[in-house]
Amino acid sequence: MSRLPHLTPDDLDPEQRALYDEITGGPRAAGPQRFSLKDDEGRLAGPFNAMLVAPPAGQALQALGAAIRYETTLSDRVRELAILAVAARWASAFEQHAHEPHALAAGLTGAQVEAVRTGAIPDLADETERAALRFVSALLREEDVDDVTYAEVVPIIGNRMAVELTTLVGYYATLALQLRVFRVADPAGSGLR
Repeated sequence: MSRLPHLTPDDLDPEQRALYDEITGGPRAAGPQRFSLKDDEGRLAGPFNAMLVAPPAGQALQALGAAIRYETTLSDRVRELAILAVAARWASAFEQHAHEPHALAAGLTGAQVEAVRTGAIPDLADETERAALRFVSALLREEDVDDVTYAEVVPIIGNRMAVELTTLVGYYATLALQLRVFRVADPAGSGLR
């Protein structure tokens, strides 16, 4: 059971409602839906409900998430590989449930997704994808990227992608932590987080 109230639209004050409308009417709600942002009563799924509890922080967090998802140089495949690596590191069932369909839709294979779930770097034909995932894996494993790895991968991915990937890791680690602390159930029913 969640430690936070699961707010319906009728429970929201004006500041919360503005954030709710931004989440449900923004880029996350556009295009194909791989998982539902809200339930039948209009309550937000996953980390989005927690954002409503503290609207100023929630607004900043959702804006960062939207920028990471929709305004970076990351390809869909690189972005989803990185998100799934963070989900694996934090054992975040919600993030896995929400992003594995995006990864498959981006053209990753089931075997590649499974490899990332286990913490491995899958067989990837694309040099940029390999380098990006190597960068993210080092960051998750060591909480840093050593000089050798940095020197090998940044010439391939570039400084901008290195900054975007570092930001993505921090954002999704924050979500995983909130999902864990507030005991948010995985919508697939496989447990918490």
